[in-house]
Amino acid sequence: MQTLASKAQGVKGMALSRQMRSVSVRPMTIAPFRASSVRAPLRVHASQATENKADKDSAARQMLGMKGAALETDIWKIRVQLTKPVTWIPLIWGVACGAAASGHYVWNDPKNIAQLLTCMMMSGPFLTGYTQTINDWFDKEIDAINEPYRPIPSGRISEQDVIAQIFVLLGAGLGTAYLLDQWAGHEQPTLLYLAIFGSFISYIYSAPPLKLKQWGWAGNYALGSSYIALPWWAGQALFGTLTPDVMVLTVLYSIAGLGIAIVNDFKSIEGDRALGLQSLPVAFGVDTAKWICVGTIDVTQLGVAAYLYGGLHQTTYAAVLMGLILPQIFFQFKYFLPDPIANDVKYQASAQPFLVFGLLTTGLAVGASNAALGL
Repeated sequence: MQTLASKAQGVKGMALSRQMRSVSVRPMTIAPFRASSVRAPLRVHASQATENKADKDSAARQMLGMKGAALETDIWKIRVQLTKPVTWIPLIWGVACGAAASGHYVWNDPKNIAQLLTCMMMSGPFLTGYTQTINDWFDKEIDAINEPYRPIPSGRISEQDVIAQIFVLLGAGLGTAYLLDQWAGHEQPTLLYLAIFGSFISYIYSAPPLKLKQWGWAGNYALGSSYIALPWWAGQALFGTLTPDVMVLTVLYSIAGLGIAIVNDFKSIEGDRALGLQSLPVAFGVDTAKWICVGTIDVTQLGVAAYLYGGLHQTTYAAVLMGLILPQIFFQFKYFLPDPIANDVKYQASAQPFLVFGLLTTGLAVGASNAALGL
């Protein structure tokens, strides 16, 4: 009996052992953490942030009248874009330089400040806005190639609206010039004469039959003098006397403005060549034009620094101007000369602040010299 029982227990144990082996016992595992499950929403948020930033940048470019602008449909934003606000800055700065050169501008006098701001409004939003609008009007075909996002070639503003804007801005600029003459007590409407002259230059720069911009040197110099000499004259005439020596100095300084105008021509080579416009990069080729460009900018400023030192005996201002020229030369070799087409905007953003502060330095030097002479 015991033998039979023991045999039965052995059979049961073998059966139980087989059952246990037949059951696959798997170790407990923890599912691995998948970063992709988190990365997906992060990528979506990053993409949305990038798109929002791009939209904001595009809208800002639209308002400033720069490349990469948004295609706005709001008529007032389109009107502002036509005036290219980014181009107002050198004219506004030029007025401040002229005021400094007068030797009579009082920086904390409320009346002087109000007059200066009014003169800046005349030179910037009104007359520069007029210049840019009329330029866009006569450049419809070129812009359709180079900058098709612009309001006129894109069809986002009517011809009647453009023409109306031209006359409104011109009238506002000339009217403001006359009011400034009255405010300053001028016997002769000097500022009105300057505004009329500048408006005439703007017209023949853009409009046929002369269309100075198609003649290379003449067009670039007309543009350069409009950015440097004319606003300087307006600021100095408002607060002091516009003397022949300063007029000559600013006309020569405008050669640097010619160089700046050449920088702007590199981005338009394709359209200029297609329409037969002889801009300097088209006429001389990119390699020659880029050296003409930096040469006119640097040699002009070095000559002005020499005049401040030897002619006006303003050694401190001459040294400051030299210190502002050197960074420009550095950025020319770093950005502009290697590739003037790809790096034109980067170069201007880096170098032009030093150039405009050089203008102010020159204005302060002239003002100090006039004050010393009792002028």
